Amino acid sequence: ETSIDADRLAGFGAAISLLNTGNGFGGECHLDAPMVARALTALPMADLDLVLVENVGNLVCPAEFDIGAHASAMVYAITEGEEKPLKYPVMFRTVDAVVVNKLDLLPYLDADLDLFRANLAKVNPDAVVIPLSARTGEGLAEWYAWLSSVRDRSVAQAGETA
Repeated sequence: ETSIDADRLAGFGAAISLLNTGNGFGGECHLDAPMVARALTALPMADLDLVLVENVGNLVCPAEFDIGAHASAMVYAITEGEEKPLKYPVMFRTVDAVVVNKLDLLPYLDADLDLFRANLAKVNPDAVVIPLSARTGEGLAEWYAWLSSVRDRSVAQAGETA
């Protein structure tokens, strides 16, 4: 319910359209396609190669509403436990990629990345898994490559329909 993240990103020169689900914005626990469509009108769409929509929330509500995205990724912290795909299958089933963040903490945790992958495969065998540490930068190249592939597919699809 704040603009803290939007303010930080704007400081890097990113085009930002704040979309908030707090009071004054509808008070929902999720984003939906009409909300995102309204927010997109505040962006210079012709000048953008990629639009990221951060749909923050729990592991239930955001998965149940289509926001009109070409692709969907979730950031999962390795600290959350390997069972999460089984406990929240709708969230994990609806994504194209899972960024497994905080990888740098693995040596200090009783976490099993292979078990997480196996549990994820039970609900979404097609999901791309991108192990990443935002702190060390490990995995960022793979994340950027995935984003580029999504952008390239979206451009190709737009060309086919034009």
